[in-house]
Amino acid sequence: MTAELTRGQNHPLPGARLEIRVSAGTPVVAGATLGDENGTVHGVEGVAHPGAPTLPGLEVSRQAAADHRLAVDLDAMPDTVHRVSVLLALPAGGSGPARFGAVAAPFVAVTGLDGDEVASYTLTGLEAESAVVALELYRRQGAWKVRAVGQGYAGGLAELFADQKLSQAHQLAGSIHEAVASGLARSIPAPPAAAPAHRPDHGAT
Repeated sequence: MTAELTRGQNHPLPGARLEIRVSAGTPVVAGATLGDENGTVHGVEGVAHPGAPTLPGLEVSRQAAADHRLAVDLDAMPDTVHRVSVLLALPAGGSGPARFGAVAAPFVAVTGLDGDEVASYTLTGLEAESAVVALELYRRQGAWKVRAVGQGYAGGLAELFADQKLSQAHQLAGSIHEAVASGLARSIPAPPAAAPAHRPDHGAT
């Protein structure tokens, strides 16, 4: 039976290999950070994002999308990792919405490899925020749990990363948005080539 979490609630995780599913109704960036006991992220190498989607025990999408599936293997996490924060952000500088208050509340679910939902969380109450820590997987006394977080940031990814004590917060946020913009550009099909103009045949009779 799925545990439908509200903000701040936690739930034990039954296994190490999981999938985190995101449904946002509008294209969002999905990523994750690997933190220590205090949630501090020690460098950009502890952030999985579209420009660097794979870390030990973690893989995220390479582009913005309305739906995401993040693969997690907690047994493959380094011993120094005690908190995996799953984040969502709206792409910057595009024609889409600039704040989560303008779109339907994102929904996240943690599932086992069999597809059965372990826990879910609907991120209600967001307004001016353009980035949010949706949930976190955390290690406590050798066991892993999931907690519904829903902490939003009006300052976007840069503010989110700075809150996790990442010194290169602004640079990383900028590079992520550049990678996402590049991916969106590649996903837009080129216009069809114009048909060659018809030239009447003026051959000799």
